[in-house]
Amino acid sequence: MYKIRTNKEEHTILLPATLDDHFPLIRFMFWSKGYRVVPLTDSDEFAVREEGLKYVNHDICYPFVLMTGQVVRALKSGRYDPKKTFILMPTAGDACRGACYLGLMRYSLMRSHFPDVRIMTINVRHVDGEVNLKIGPSMAIRGLFGLFYGDILMILANQTRPYEVNKGDTDALYRLWMKRLSKDIRLGRNLTLRKMKRNFELIAQSFREIPRKKEKRQKIAVVAEFYVKYCALGNWNIIPFLEENNCEAVVNGASWYGLYYIDSHKPQKHNPERLAFEAAKKLMEHVQDAMIRTIRKNGFHCMNRYDTIDRYSRPLISRNLTIGDGWLLGTETIGFIRGGIRKVLCIAPFGCMANVCAGRGVYPRIRREYPNSAIIVTETDSSGSKLNYYNRVRMLIDQKLPEKQGTR
Repeated sequence: MYKIRTNKEEHTILLPATLDDHFPLIRFMFWSKGYRVVPLTDSDEFAVREEGLKYVNHDICYPFVLMTGQVVRALKSGRYDPKKTFILMPTAGDACRGACYLGLMRYSLMRSHFPDVRIMTINVRHVDGEVNLKIGPSMAIRGLFGLFYGDILMILANQTRPYEVNKGDTDALYRLWMKRLSKDIRLGRNLTLRKMKRNFELIAQSFREIPRKKEKRQKIAVVAEFYVKYCALGNWNIIPFLEENNCEAVVNGASWYGLYYIDSHKPQKHNPERLAFEAAKKLMEHVQDAMIRTIRKNGFHCMNRYDTIDRYSRPLISRNLTIGDGWLLGTETIGFIRGGIRKVLCIAPFGCMANVCAGRGVYPRIRREYPNSAIIVTETDSSGSKLNYYNRVRMLIDQKLPEKQGTR
């Protein structure tokens, strides 16, 4: 496996923010000889939004407005040579922005006077095959380790930070593990399942050792479209807001989305491509099971395995809803409620058709089935009011629920 030893490659690949807790690790999946990967971290939401709206219609989905703003601001900074810079757009290849990202970004780059900047994509739908990155074995290995290490660090940090005795302990430990794991993935070392499981245990033990206050906070689950769930820029820093309001934010790992995507997008015909999908699913389920067992063994909580939440949500959620986050939105909501986290905050970015149909369309059905739970939907939008956004979150925080949970 290629050992990434330098940060001075001739070409640069800019990666718009999406997975805040995963991109510092996953970026090495796309690194190669001659190409360095730079995740964009511009967090000035107002400046990013206003820049994006110069080139993108106000009615387009909010995540794409932010991505465009981040990319153009990075290029205008002068740090990157346009003739040697690429934009990597991971896309599901589905309807809505999943398929129109590439054309819209090209148009935005032309209007912002960066026609030399080229766009790359990674998807399994073969959208725009001429610029679609092919996933090789070393890319897949680095991606797998980055995905699961990002998951466990995010899950444990969110459960430790609100209770830490010494403010900053959790973030310091988080950064330490990020640095250590980044080095392993960058150099292509210790990338075996045995070592990964060992690291799961060491990570969980280290977070368990952080001194914690003996206080009880209510747990608020966050369910959302992929971008706004994992990107603080897109969800208006919802995790710090919940923690400041005496809550523990619970966000499910991205590996559940990965398994959902494999499950819902694998070819219908039994061919070599379908076999590859099924092999990837078995491997990811095995690693996910090991991660969940380690988290719970060390006194933390975690969503049930993907196949478990998939099974008990089927009576309520149609499997025809496969665009974007599709039926995973309702399935995770049910998973949280059945797991004892009865308050669910559903964040919908403006312009996300999948969220309207597969999210808001099924929440009333879930509420009827689980009447002692609370589900509130709030929306992020380039013209939306943050006051209304946070007021709806406060409504959920302050809502009183019956002590006993059950189904109708």
